Amino acid sequence: MAEIMWMVRAGQGGYLIEEFVTRELIAIGWHKLGDLSTVTSQEEIRERYDCAYPNERPGRAAHAVSMIYKFRSTLEANQKVVTYDRQNRKYLIGRITSDYYYDTDEIAEDISDYAHLRKVDWEDSVSRDVLSISSRNSLGGIQTLFSVNEEVSTELLSHLGEPTTPEDTEVDDNGLDQIKEDTRAQAHELIKDKLSRLSPDEMEDLAATILRAMGYKTRVMPKGRDRGVDVLASRDGLGLEEPRIKVQVKHRPETTMGAPDIRSFLGGLREGDTGLYISTGGFTQDARYEEDRSNVPLTLLGLDDLADLIVHHYEGFDIEGKRLMPLVRVYFPTE
Repeated sequence: MAEIMWMVRAGQGGYLIEEFVTRELIAIGWHKLGDLSTVTSQEEIRERYDCAYPNERPGRAAHAVSMIYKFRSTLEANQKVVTYDRQNRKYLIGRITSDYYYDTDEIAEDISDYAHLRKVDWEDSVSRDVLSISSRNSLGGIQTLFSVNEEVSTELLSHLGEPTTPEDTEVDDNGLDQIKEDTRAQAHELIKDKLSRLSPDEMEDLAATILRAMGYKTRVMPKGRDRGVDVLASRDGLGLEEPRIKVQVKHRPETTMGAPDIRSFLGGLREGDTGLYISTGGFTQDARYEEDRSNVPLTLLGLDDLADLIVHHYEGFDIEGKRLMPLVRVYFPTE
């Protein structure tokens, strides 16, 4: 069985790597929590965190508390630790040599936020280039602190003492393709999570944004007088030119729309109308049947469909749309 190994980030972007090496330590931030030497539970850390960072989002707070607790109580002296030196493209591997301690004067004054510390004996390094793509991907997690799985740990240790740069490194195209697919799938789920957190009004605005990105002019209908139509889209913006798209938006993630809902919506459409029904809770099989047999052009969109449309048309989003759904582009090598 491989030794326990922890990845500890050297600050955002790895800018603390020189401090880590020269002072022979690892460190994490959140100095406002103070000395945690006498803290024995994760609940106590959460109490301190909530007092020190009262405006933090619950999910982000829970994630931070978990990492702080691991650094304080789960890491142990004599366990392996790894960190990444971005400039030299190598993983530094060492062994923890102390218990947890707190010291705002241990590292440079301008980065004294990193005051939760452990001493480390840095033993060796491994070039990133000698590792498999799957291991590089695993070690590329964005967390400040995480446990390195046994397979990756074993691979790292197997390369100790090898040349910094391999003579011939083959690119595992299958591995890279898998990383791309995994990243796309994760991004897709994160977009769906973001969609689920929008309010009903924001969801209507987002539907209008997508249609504008597709070249239509839109109107979000006043509340209480929409007669089953939340957004009206057309080329001229007035609904005088066809196609005239009438949109119903049901932002109820826990509610699946059925055939009666679709028939009711269709009943409000007239000649020249095109129907678009959005349900973040999805549709029943009977509802899909109503879509297939409708005499009026009708499209049903669920949460997955919305996420796909957002990615496909995001470059055309206006400022309001990007405020509702802020995204960043990720680039991959083509070969």
